[in-house]
Amino acid sequence: MATDRFGNPHAPALPYARGRILASTEDDFRKLRRAWSIIRKHGPESVFVFTGLEHGLAMTAEEIQWADDELAPAIYLDRLTALTLQHLGGSEEFHDVAVFNRLTGATLATHLTLVRPGDVVVGVSASHSHPTVIRAASLAGARFIDTVGVDEFARALERDPRVALVVLTRLAVTYELMLVEGIRTVVKLAHDKGALVYVDDAGGARVAPAAFDHPRMLELGVDLGATGLDKYGTIGPRFGLMAGDKALVGRIRAKGFECGLEARPMLYAAVVRTLEQYRPERVRELIASTRRVADALRPIFGARLHETPTTAQLLADDLLTIAMERGGVKEPPIVPYEAAAAFCMILLEDYRMLTVHFVGMPPGTANILFKFVRPETLERFGGPDKFAQAVDSAVTRLGLLLREPERIKALLFGDA
Repeated sequence: MATDRFGNPHAPALPYARGRILASTEDDFRKLRRAWSIIRKHGPESVFVFTGLEHGLAMTAEEIQWADDELAPAIYLDRLTALTLQHLGGSEEFHDVAVFNRLTGATLATHLTLVRPGDVVVGVSASHSHPTVIRAASLAGARFIDTVGVDEFARALERDPRVALVVLTRLAVTYELMLVEGIRTVVKLAHDKGALVYVDDAGGARVAPAAFDHPRMLELGVDLGATGLDKYGTIGPRFGLMAGDKALVGRIRAKGFECGLEARPMLYAAVVRTLEQYRPERVRELIASTRRVADALRPIFGARLHETPTTAQLLADDLLTIAMERGGVKEPPIVPYEAAAAFCMILLEDYRMLTVHFVGMPPGTANILFKFVRPETLERFGGPDKFAQAVDSAVTRLGLLLREPERIKALLFGDA
């Protein structure tokens, strides 16, 4: 069983350990309620959104006029289909599209449609698959095997005769990227085995082509995949946009409607708008802004600042270690995930900085991700140096709180 650096075993289907304070998803929701109360207190207009995600609804008054589940698709579906296929590298002859309430909805509907109880699902990425993939395989009754890189994937594929589906993550949860050559090898090996390939292309659908000269998603030769419309160059809403083989998408879309996983058709205009405004240059601008933040954080944290080509990160284990050092605490009173949660609550409470930790429930990682920072928001906040100073101060306050762990519970849930 995987453990963190302090010996705490990871929770089921999560890449981090639960603690005594944040022991369940119910506790995660209590934590979100606390964050919302802080936002309400300060006023949403005073909050700086540093999640790296776009969770708004970009629609004009005219579009809202036709926000009806029957009328909107009649007006927008054809345009939505054409834009999606262009965005993801498909063709109207071979491919179709579907819109889900979240990327998680697309992943779940895919597994419920294509996987039978007892089948094997193999995940492959540069680090590990997202917890939503693991949960989807479990709900479909499949056995899930996660692999890192082509060689480990090939061995897993050779061992198991009942591999029905391969879930390929191009840009991993850790923001490490699979190389194109490796992706093409994975696709060929899977197809030779008779398995279908679904791409969990959450942010990779745009980041990989815009910043790393990758092909678009369906140009990789996969059967189907989905991306999130809240990620990196798009402007929301938080929908899952699927494209792929016509017959497969048709079946999965039907399952999505049967299970209530579809996006409300009344909001198709927002999908059209986010795709129409997309430009690859915006992805590169967001990455450049993030590099400015990394440059300011590096003198403070040195080698403990974990950097990828698109992100700067404080790994949760490192965050807790640094906070213990600053607080003079010898034994950790909480787990790294709880330290990350407390750190982000401090940023929100003291500096009105809303970070990506408050987006997932439960979050897909315990690590602190600084990613795809909007340059406009960074300048409004005061620039990268002020950002780094706030982070530094929050870590110090966390260290002091470690001396009195009960105060961390109050921080996360409120005085009550």
